[in-house]
Amino acid sequence: MASLFSKIVSGEIPCYKIAEDSNYLAFLDINPLAIGHTLVIPKKEIDYIFDVEDQLLSGLIVFSKKVAHAMETAIPCKRIGIAVIGLEVPHAHVHLIPLNSMNDINFTRPKLVVSKEQLNQTAEKIVSHLK
Repeated sequence: MASLFSKIVSGEIPCYKIAEDSNYLAFLDINPLAIGHTLVIPKKEIDYIFDVEDQLLSGLIVFSKKVAHAMETAIPCKRIGIAVIGLEVPHAHVHLIPLNSMNDINFTRPKLVVSKEQLNQTAEKIVSHLK
């Protein structure tokens, strides 16, 4: 059975897309820790990040870097943090999270409730800063 993220890749489930190429997709987390919290995935469904082949894994980090730079410009924050948890969806992915403090990347905190309008505006703002 396809993962939730594979269904997003195939278009079965909509997303707030930030960036895409033939191998990777970046989209907003709809249950974010911070405004702009973005997920970056390889389009190929691989459950565990350390099972991702080297070239695809290194490309994931380079693709994430480009997205993170756009996020830094679009979202007021001190830095963009990166986290790999890997338990919630069986599809390798990284979290890019705008940070102003260490607590901003604490996954035990309650998630934000964000309107569709705010998600759209945030996605548009980040996309406008992609180079």
